[in-house]
Amino acid sequence: MKQVYLIGGPMGIGKTTLCQQLKEALPNSVFLDGDWCWDMNPFQVTDETKKMVMENITFLLNQFIRCSAFEHVVFCWVMHQQAILDDILSRLSAENCQIHLISLVCQKEELEKRVGGDIQKGLRDEQALENSLSYLPLYDALSTLKVDVTGLTPQQSVEKILALTGEAGHTS
Repeated sequence: MKQVYLIGGPMGIGKTTLCQQLKEALPNSVFLDGDWCWDMNPFQVTDETKKMVMENITFLLNQFIRCSAFEHVVFCWVMHQQAILDDILSRLSAENCQIHLISLVCQKEELEKRVGGDIQKGLRDEQALENSLSYLPLYDALSTLKVDVTGLTPQQSVEKILALTGEAGHTS
C-alpha cells in the first residue's frame, strides 16, 4: 500500500527541510512542496490563483500516487484550515493509499527563533513572523497527528514521524 504524507505547519517551522529529509529516509519516494505551485511574482492571492494552485497540487499528487515507481509520496504546505485538508483529500485518488495527516507544531519561542533566523538571513520579512505566529494555534483544531518539533533537529523530527506512522525500520 502506498504511503502518502500530508505535512502542514506554520511558515518557518521547517516543513521543507524535514520533508526533504523524510524523502531521503523513505525508499522509492517523491516530494512536493505546495509552495512550488504558488511561486509567482507578484504573489497574488485571488479566487483564480487559489483555484489554480489547488488544481496543480492535486494533479501532481495524483500523478505521483498513480506512478508505480513511488511507494511514498511526501507533500508539505501550510494547510492551517480543515477545509484545505478536506479539499485536497476529496480530490485525491487514494483508494490504495494510507494517508498520514500530520501538523508540525512547536512552542511559540521556538517558532520565533526559527523564523527570526530566516529573517536574519533575508529569507523572510517581519510580516512572516507575525503571520506564522497567528497560524500556530490554528493547528490545534485540525484532524491531524500533531508532531511537536520544539528543540528537535530535522532528522530527529523525521525519526519521530517515522515512529508515529509505523514506518520506522522501513527506511532506505
